[in-house]
Amino acid sequence: METVIQDLLAGEYRQPIRVVAINTAERWSEDVSQDIAREIQRRCNLQLSDVPSYLREFVDRYSPQDLQQFSLRLV
Repeated sequence: METVIQDLLAGEYRQPIRVVAINTAERWSEDVSQDIAREIQRRCNLQLSDVPSYLREFVDRYSPQDLQQFSLRLV
């Protein structure tokens, strides 16, 4: 999952809909979108930066609101 998160944050994929983990050896697949979105939000929070615009819709869809950090604008 680390590679997928890094690639998403680097802009390798634009406007993702879902992330699915597939294990062909064990013959299973799992939607890991929520885990990925939470981790993207967590990393952006730690860096005190906004989620990139091309990932915003994905993170909003799958990450709980309590993890999202809203920036305050200084006037």
